[in-house]
Amino acid sequence: MSPVEMSLEELIPSSHVKSHTYSILIRTALVISTLIVGLIVPFFGLVMALIGSLLTMLVTLILPCACYLSILRGKISLVQGSMCMLVIGVGIISSVFGTYSALSKIIQNLI
Repeated sequence: MSPVEMSLEELIPSSHVKSHTYSILIRTALVISTLIVGLIVPFFGLVMALIGSLLTMLVTLILPCACYLSILRGKISLVQGSMCMLVIGVGIISSVFGTYSALSKIIQNLI
């Protein structure tokens, strides 16, 4: 939430003294809005699990290795390439299992 809070603080006009009061009010409003969304949206935890299983594996395992392989194409050893492919494979398998688990729980709660 800190990047969102800092972006909102930058929107405060420079004529106002940027005090701790604005920061506290912005952070409090963000936490309350997150709480309201969490209480209103059904299966919020399961939806977050679904998004997390898709995006976390993509951002932390798959994309870094894919970019590394793309940038250093032809300059890496067979062992390095194999390890990157192994990490990508683990990321894809983890993402598939996490997505399946989250979707099955969402469907189970809907029925």
